[in-house]
Amino acid sequence: MSDGQASAPGGVWIFGEQEGGVLHGATPELIGKGRELADQLGAPLAAVVFGADLDAIGRELSLYPVDAVLLADHPALGHYLAEPYAALLADLAKKRRPDIILAGATAIGRAFIPRAAALLKTGLTADCVGLEITPERLLRQTCPSFGGNIMAAIVCPERRPQMATIRPKVLKPAAKDGGRGGRVEKLAPAPELLRSRTERLEWLPDASDTAGLADADIIVAGGRGLGGPAGFALLERLARRLGGAAAASRPAVDEGWAPYSRQIGQTGRTVQPKLYLAFGISGAVHHLTGMSSSDRIIAVNKDPHAPIFSVADWGVAADALEVIPAMLRELGE
Repeated sequence: MSDGQASAPGGVWIFGEQEGGVLHGATPELIGKGRELADQLGAPLAAVVFGADLDAIGRELSLYPVDAVLLADHPALGHYLAEPYAALLADLAKKRRPDIILAGATAIGRAFIPRAAALLKTGLTADCVGLEITPERLLRQTCPSFGGNIMAAIVCPERRPQMATIRPKVLKPAAKDGGRGGRVEKLAPAPELLRSRTERLEWLPDASDTAGLADADIIVAGGRGLGGPAGFALLERLARRLGGAAAASRPAVDEGWAPYSRQIGQTGRTVQPKLYLAFGISGAVHHLTGMSSSDRIIAVNKDPHAPIFSVADWGVAADALEVIPAMLRELGE
């Protein structure tokens, strides 16, 4: 890649995912965490974006707290393809030597970031739920392991860059603060880096209920305390009445009361709605990891000592199967 001037080694990079000129929601979340890590290291933060006609994306990203925006802008990058994305990121990282590269654990991030890590001959921790700088100035990456039954803390002491993908909705997004006066730099990708053995024929948007769950402002979730499929039918009625999406804890999914696509937690979805209502969910750490960043949490559980109350803004010690019908009556059903 011909990139004009060379940057000083080091720094934190986030991959700014976009499609059709629209930033993925994971990008502001990565900027927020990247800024925090860069400040702890006393290093610059850069956003790296691949695509075509990226001028508007560059202007938008410059409003966030980043020190630089690096745009690989070429018609061949108008749509995502794994091989060019991996080759471009690896080539740029070899030349500019960032200390840390972060990307979203999205369909795109999970597909090409491992390829880039292999080209760079470095480590990668996938699907992280936490990141922090150690006293040794290493990136400690926390991720679920063994089916979500334990949390593993991983460091990469010998190879660079340190690379991680992070679950969307785990981190708080950065706000547009007018920027830090950082530069927007356009990069000219070398032709050999744009080669791909695959071709994109068609784009089919995700029409599953999983997509609705990720974007819902209100989520109504149920656990083992709902007792069975009939309890979940009540939950779904309440979710529809509130204009929200129905979700479930892992035990409820394991029982077959709800599909896996609605599972919240370490081994399911991570969500960050404006309002999260938890009915009959005890609040094991597996579940809390997937929803504790919600703006407001209301929990209903018969056990007044249930862990879910430790993260709830409001708690009701009551039987969910009594509370849900009462709410439906109040809402006019």
